[in-house]
Amino acid sequence: MKDLVLLVADKNAQFALTGALGRPAALGIRPVEFEFRVHPGRDGGARTTGPKLIASERPRFKHALLVLDFEGCGSDLPDAMKLESKLDELLFKDWKGAAKSIVIEPELDVWVWGSDNALQEAIEWPTGKGMREWLRKRDFKFEVNQKPSRPKEAFEAVLKYLEVPRSSAIYETIAKKISLLRCRDAAFIRLRNQLLKWFPK
Repeated sequence: MKDLVLLVADKNAQFALTGALGRPAALGIRPVEFEFRVHPGRDGGARTTGPKLIASERPRFKHALLVLDFEGCGSDLPDAMKLESKLDELLFKDWKGAAKSIVIEPELDVWVWGSDNALQEAIEWPTGKGMREWLRKRDFKFEVNQKPSRPKEAFEAVLKYLEVPRSSAIYETIAKKISLLRCRDAAFIRLRNQLLKWFPK
């Protein structure tokens, strides 16, 4: 029986989480044996049929994570936490306390902005040129935590400027470089805390 199965909404999430889970010491956990399933219906499909789909994996895995973006999932609930609670109730039917949903608000790309140095190194941003200042000059707005309000669009704009093809592999590269202990995104903290609970050193 393997440790963990992760049902994710797309390849970007798969690659980002592969990069993170490949660094157990940086997460503060023991090494984990894991597999991914990518939902063909993306975020909306993961929301509506994810718990049922992942239930079929119960005989082969000790734990399960269902990971999706709040943005674009089609939920009529007011925020990610409300949706997460609803999904956790559905997961509990088959997994009891062995499964958890993680709903990222607004979307996975917000994790990309966790460390300027790691991001700039991963995409080879020009030294001495401020990435956030560049975005501000192009009318991108920022939250109090200095992350773009539209993280996906900001990341796409930066990649287009650099003429770097958008690929899922970039997410894995970034996840291998950023500090996993200093990331302050609420969804990532919930993910890390769950992993610490299931897979302590």
